[in-house]
Amino acid sequence: MKIVKYLFAAALLPGLAACHKKGLQYDASGVFEVTEVIVSAQGTGEILQFDILEGDQLLAGQQVGLIDTLQLYLNKMQLQANKGSVQSRKTTPSTQIAAIRQQIETQKTERTRYENLLALNAGNQKQVDDINAQIDLLEKELAAQIENVNSSNSSLNEEGLSIEAQIELLDDQINKSIITSPVSGTVLTKYAEQGELATQGKALFKIADVGTMYLRAYITASQLTAITIGQNVQVYSDMGESGSREYPGRITWISDKAEFTPKTIQTRDERANLVYAVKIEVQNDGYIKKGMYGEVQFQRDVN
Repeated sequence: MKIVKYLFAAALLPGLAACHKKGLQYDASGVFEVTEVIVSAQGTGEILQFDILEGDQLLAGQQVGLIDTLQLYLNKMQLQANKGSVQSRKTTPSTQIAAIRQQIETQKTERTRYENLLALNAGNQKQVDDINAQIDLLEKELAAQIENVNSSNSSLNEEGLSIEAQIELLDDQINKSIITSPVSGTVLTKYAEQGELATQGKALFKIADVGTMYLRAYITASQLTAITIGQNVQVYSDMGESGSREYPGRITWISDKAEFTPKTIQTRDERANLVYAVKIEVQNDGYIKKGMYGEVQFQRDVN
């Protein structure tokens, strides 16, 4: 008989514990939500590869697909050929003005010879003056040739820089044709399939870090003065007939504007019309799902 009594008492304990949980006085209630990121296409073309399924776990920066880049690649090849053509049209001043420099040196040699003859009274001053005039003319022509060459090369340099900028733009577009996950998390929804046409801005998939959930709860004005950002609280997720699960939480945001109580939310003071939204961060163990109801206690009962 004693053994039967002990077994009967042990069977009652879980029920009593569940009743205790159900008897908790919650300070606020709300719905669990998660920060979602909708990843959109940054390139235009056929989706050649898109290897994800809803529920997949992705890492930040992980490649999950590819948009056709053939046209971009061909345009890049054409620009690189144009860049090579521009480089080949560049000239160095030495090849353009070598002949003029040679003429100047020849005239200077002739001037020296006539100056020597003039010193020996075997020549005349007019011949020396004519050579000096010819040297001045050649030096002006040389300066003009150098300026023309530099101007031409400067124009070609600018053309080359413009082509390089276009190549870099194509490289950026090619890189953006690689579909990657911007954050680590779980794929919630897939909006496109391999073989479809992607355009810039088209939604491809939705991802969220479900490891960190947020309970958006609503509090009354009287409760507002009793909580602070960063405060640790107790959160309870509603598991239906299974009762609730308890999690440590931390207040990360408090609204500074009042709003009317949402119809699906109950506050501790049912007469309250205006409430304030708060967000409470909770680390998910896999049981909390987006859209589930939850409650929060700002202070544990000492009892």
